[in-house]
Amino acid sequence: MEHIKTYNAMELRTKNGHLLIEGPISAAQLSKLEFHEDLVAFRPAKQQHDALIGIADLPEGRIIIARDENEVVGYVTYLYPDPLERWSQGNMENLIELGAIEVIPRYRGSGVGKGLLHVSMMDDAMEDYIIITTEYYWHWDLKGTGLDVWEYRKIMEKMMNSGGLEWYATDDPEITSHPANCLMVRIGKRIDTDSIQQFDSIRFVNRFMY
Repeated sequence: MEHIKTYNAMELRTKNGHLLIEGPISAAQLSKLEFHEDLVAFRPAKQQHDALIGIADLPEGRIIIARDENEVVGYVTYLYPDPLERWSQGNMENLIELGAIEVIPRYRGSGVGKGLLHVSMMDDAMEDYIIITTEYYWHWDLKGTGLDVWEYRKIMEKMMNSGGLEWYATDDPEITSHPANCLMVRIGKRIDTDSIQQFDSIRFVNRFMY
């Protein structure tokens, strides 16, 4: 499958200043930018910066960023699912995962997450993909936001909805291990029926086991 990436951008005005949301950006571009020290949801900021540079270099990898001049203050990543996860079992070239989305506390509540998803979906090539995201409550910043799991889940779901991702049922044990966890999916307009059926067989591995 040919991995077409078309650059898009938008400016977002927030109470803390103007941000540029752009991407997909290359590893070379990303390496020249500074990475805000508060981007630590998944690993220390320096390590996460290096990880994103690695993703940007992958054929299917997509990084959309929000930046304040030369400093990255938010991002979203897209890449093939981890080989250890069930979502990679079908070896589907047209299934990619929204692996991480993060915005520094200073800009939360300003529409940055929605902006990142909006710019992501401005690329017509996204209509050739089934895009999934797996939301686990243990990744959420409940302490920093003061929200409970259900309040946070509602915000995450609303944000993902703005990018066209919707809740889908699954029997994946990690997702079913807590009722706040969820699978969200966006099926591109050019996805064929066979791919949808293959995806459904991954969502429900145990459907026919009695």
